[in-house]
Amino acid sequence: MKIPPGFQKKGDTRVYKLNKSLYGLKKASRQWFDKFSSVLLEEGFQQSRVDYSLFLYHKGAISIYVLVYVDDIIITGNNDLVINQLKHKLEAKFSLKNLGYFLGIEVSRSPKGIFLGQRKYILDIVQDAGFLGAKPVASPMEQHLKLLPDSGHPIPDPSVYRRLIGRLLYLQVTRPDITYSVNYLSQFLQHPFSGHLDAAYRVVRYLKGTVSHGIFLSATRSLSLDGYTDSDWAGCPITCRSTAGYFTMLGASPISWKSKKQPTISLSSAEAEYRALARVTSELQWLHYLFTDLRVSIPKPIPIYCDNQAAVHISENPVFHERTKHIEIDCYFVREKVISSLIKPTHIPSAAQLADLFTKPLGVDHFRHLVSKLGVQHHLPPAPT
Repeated sequence: MKIPPGFQKKGDTRVYKLNKSLYGLKKASRQWFDKFSSVLLEEGFQQSRVDYSLFLYHKGAISIYVLVYVDDIIITGNNDLVINQLKHKLEAKFSLKNLGYFLGIEVSRSPKGIFLGQRKYILDIVQDAGFLGAKPVASPMEQHLKLLPDSGHPIPDPSVYRRLIGRLLYLQVTRPDITYSVNYLSQFLQHPFSGHLDAAYRVVRYLKGTVSHGIFLSATRSLSLDGYTDSDWAGCPITCRSTAGYFTMLGASPISWKSKKQPTISLSSAEAEYRALARVTSELQWLHYLFTDLRVSIPKPIPIYCDNQAAVHISENPVFHERTKHIEIDCYFVREKVISSLIKPTHIPSAAQLADLFTKPLGVDHFRHLVSKLGVQHHLPPAPT
């Protein structure tokens, strides 16, 4: 920001008071959100207790929901007349544009459900990487791949790697099948080598063959929550830390997933699995609060599928033994949710563990099998009219 001409003399120092926040300032987004929130609250909306960017309107049989992300807004509900009235009131106070998508996510709706994809975004990534003519691969990462901090030789321009990984991080919103690969490659952002860049380019080649893939939210299945959790014990060759992953579904629709290296070293596979169990329990508790705000009844207890019997036994056994006493905070937390009937840890065979996709690179056949169970589907764009 520069002082307008004629308001400053040589040697003069002045402090100017800003009466109104301008776009681009540090606090501009907060000022915009406060202004928009006040308008919605005046219209009778209530702010969600578990997500302050979500606004709820309930009156009789009418339910309207408004989700805000900076200056992007999505409005939905069960009454088109009330939605249109809200749009007219907002247009009278703000300059609005109907973009047809939300945060770059393309939405296609049918009687069977809603498809969310990022086809254009993926094509831009493939084009910028120069892989439009490359041969696609069947999986985003080679099976049993282990990268070291100095794999290969230093690349001349690290910003190429960092920019690519940054774009892939956002793509995880609709592509859970690349979550582990992107999480793993993001650990080498500080000093990327040629081996890391080659692995990232393999993800791009995988995306080239799955440009039209996205997640499908079914409208015909029951509203029941399920959680899957897994851990790759001491899988990191550098720190010997475990990678934990979880995946949650509402009926047959994927709604949240995560892959992350655990902050501490686990002394056994049971400990690593139990820490992962605690993380998915936190996620399911938050989702339960969210659905309560949305007035959606979720059957309880919520099953959590884990392929480690020892971790399931620890959640059911109130006695802390010698080898588990150092993780008793997680034990107390999970036990409390088991006793309150919020969750029910259940053993599942490793071959049927969907969260296996979020903890390690898999073979092509097993990878394709799990992806087909995640709700990731191929969707053709509508024909031009």
